[in-house]
Amino acid sequence: MTYAILSCTGMDKAEGSLAREVAIRLAEKTGGEIICPVRLNRTPAHYKKVLAEDPLIVIDGCGTRCATKLVAELEAKSERKISISDALKARGDSLRASLRLDPAGMALAEAIVGDLIAALNAPAAPAEVGAGWEAPRDFLVVVHDKYEFRIPKDQYFINENDVWARPSGDRARVGISDYMQQRLTDINYFDPPRMGAVVEQFGELGSVESTKAAYEIVSPVSGRVVAVNQEAMETPELVNEDPYGRGWLVEVELADWREDKDLLLDAAKYAESVERKAAED
Repeated sequence: MTYAILSCTGMDKAEGSLAREVAIRLAEKTGGEIICPVRLNRTPAHYKKVLAEDPLIVIDGCGTRCATKLVAELEAKSERKISISDALKARGDSLRASLRLDPAGMALAEAIVGDLIAALNAPAAPAEVGAGWEAPRDFLVVVHDKYEFRIPKDQYFINENDVWARPSGDRARVGISDYMQQRLTDINYFDPPRMGAVVEQFGELGSVESTKAAYEIVSPVSGRVVAVNQEAMETPELVNEDPYGRGWLVEVELADWREDKDLLLDAAKYAESVERKAAED
């Protein structure tokens, strides 16, 4: 399969230089077409055909995520997003502070491309909705003006920051509520917490960004991060489409669920909170 490849320009940061090199090598190995971000921004019609025919891979260098934001502004769909900064962090590697890649930087580019191609060629995993993690089917619905906000009736507990926890055994999945995803509008980036990180209740558990705002995920539970939703990282619009199911964000090994639960809202109490917030907006 060939791909359309959009990378940041890599002109002012070492991570950008690495992103550019990754894009070039990926195009060479897959026969893909590199998309110029400046031309895409000025004349998006030039790339209409390739974007319609080939899956899009977006490569950002640093946390500014210029390429991802450009895709979001143009309302284009991406097959996969990769952040060089996050890839370096995950590998425990660092770059020399230079705009020219040294041999070690070139080796990093090759390794990242290899990992990316392996991920692209891996068989798709089935949707992770198994025993203990079934998506909710029964909702309370809060109506305000033309908007409807859904709240699962059972087994979801939500803090006043609009972040839910769904416990199962000694773990809980965490995500943002339907009310919050509608307020944020089109979510285009999920910045996860570090695997293994220990978080206190109401501590930071990563963030999501949309075309409208950045939003810190305030943890409804205390514990240790044991999983992040890779599907939501690669396709963050899932958080808008299915906030209580496939759009979950983080899985936490619970430290003290009984104590944490006392400070969370059930469906009825959270519905009251949403009604109040919606009236104040």
